[in-house]
Amino acid sequence: MAATTHTVSNQAPPLLGYDVFGADRVLTEAVERHLPADLLDEARGPLAELGRSAGSARTAEWGAQANENPPRLRTHDRYGNRVDEVEFHPAWHRLLGHAVTAGLTDAWDRPGGHVRRTAGFLVWTQAEAGHGCPLSMTHAAVPALRTDPAVAAEWEPLLTSRVYEEELRPAGQKAGALLGMGMTEKQGGTDVRSNTTRAEPLSGAGEYLLTGHKWFCSAPMSDGFLVLAQAPGGLTCFLLPRVLPDGTRNVFAIQRLKDKLGNRSNASAEVEFDGTWVRRIGEEGRGVRTIIDMVAATRLDCVTGSAALMRQAVAQAVHHTTYRSAFGGLLVDKPLMRNVLADLALESEAATVLAMRLAAAYDAGTESESAFLRIAVPAAKYWVTKRCAPLVAEALECLGGNGYVEESGMPRLLREAPLNSIWEGSGNVQALDVLRALQREPLALNAFLQEVGRARGADHRLDRAIRDLLTELADLQGIEARARRLVERMALVLQGSLLVRWAPPGVADAFCASRLGGEWGSAFGTLPHTLDLASVVERARPVER
Repeated sequence: MAATTHTVSNQAPPLLGYDVFGADRVLTEAVERHLPADLLDEARGPLAELGRSAGSARTAEWGAQANENPPRLRTHDRYGNRVDEVEFHPAWHRLLGHAVTAGLTDAWDRPGGHVRRTAGFLVWTQAEAGHGCPLSMTHAAVPALRTDPAVAAEWEPLLTSRVYEEELRPAGQKAGALLGMGMTEKQGGTDVRSNTTRAEPLSGAGEYLLTGHKWFCSAPMSDGFLVLAQAPGGLTCFLLPRVLPDGTRNVFAIQRLKDKLGNRSNASAEVEFDGTWVRRIGEEGRGVRTIIDMVAATRLDCVTGSAALMRQAVAQAVHHTTYRSAFGGLLVDKPLMRNVLADLALESEAATVLAMRLAAAYDAGTESESAFLRIAVPAAKYWVTKRCAPLVAEALECLGGNGYVEESGMPRLLREAPLNSIWEGSGNVQALDVLRALQREPLALNAFLQEVGRARGADHRLDRAIRDLLTELADLQGIEARARRLVERMALVLQGSLLVRWAPPGVADAFCASRLGGEWGSAFGTLPHTLDLASVVERARPVER
């Protein structure tokens, strides 16, 4: 008979065996809002299937295994031949294979493709975020490759394929391929125009040989990479195949894998080029222009990835407090805990709604929507990714000591949370990108103001915030030094406008009162007590309705 001291009670069961998509009311509403009826019927089934897989015990185990067994670099084989391979745990391949099969690298030519893929990315990466990196880059590379129709015809069908093949072989011999990226170097980081990698032209058919290095090369096990290097005509974009058509390995010397704070399942490497064969993509000297659409698409995935981390953290916190009792009642019913949970839920909902709105703009493809994205993507990337880490930390605290233990999964979320604010340009880069769009592209500001203006008159706090924003935009003095403040206000006004139009009144009221109306403290859990906080928390509870 077990000792009475070993009887377990008052513990929340694991949050497993549920549909991550179907239990997310905010996400399901966004999909219904942004997809026409005929596409919605087609999309629901696959998203629900993906949601059930993401919420399964099997997938949770894959995520844990992929992080407990990080990738290993194997530079040479047993005979001393240079191979430069990265070995992953089988769980990594299962996660990545499931994602590719689910179409998470395929969006550009599918009707409603970006909304469907963004929803799927938000669902699936809640199970494990690290493998989202190669998914994101493979998806985002398509517009850059389309600069060269011949290269796009060869590679695009492989990148959008639903077949995952992990072996390194010539791309032409595979049914599906992944693409990575290498832009930054030791001396420049984000300032890619200071790159020193050289590209020497060969026969004039767009072929070059590279000599140099990359300080961060993402997903080094990929079949190919988009890289920047200095050609005779200036900084240029190139496609670097990992294996050459004749089956020999291209020169791609992996010097080491980065030992990172989080994102442990995913490999990031330093690589050296010495006579590495590449194909030019776009014109010489137009490298940044060629690759910028890829950067923009990966920035949307940074927003989506942060929204996914937020949603999973909030789901875990609400789930735990729904089952955990303290001081005579369930934690979720305690007024102060309810305030914390509602505040976290607001942040998560605003992030999800914004990510899905950006995806819908990509699908629309109109001039006005493209102009809107020029400001909205970097503004969202700046703000949503910065809100992720404090939200996850507060959600972890809702679990108390249980949340600080690795088995809860919360520490992994916390280590992952800062990544998206750094990847594809940190906060200052995003803020400066917004300033450039404001100064050089009048259509972008007009499109942004039209979007937020659609909610005018619905909430007095939002109206006042829009007026204040217009005043800030009219004052260009010292604009760079206050760019972060300006971009923060733009993102909050945009989120407020979306929630006022599409969220339940209790959610919109709480968001506008706190984020726009000033009725908020410096930490989560400081919402006005007069708000309908119970309905906000209930809306975030991870239960299928």
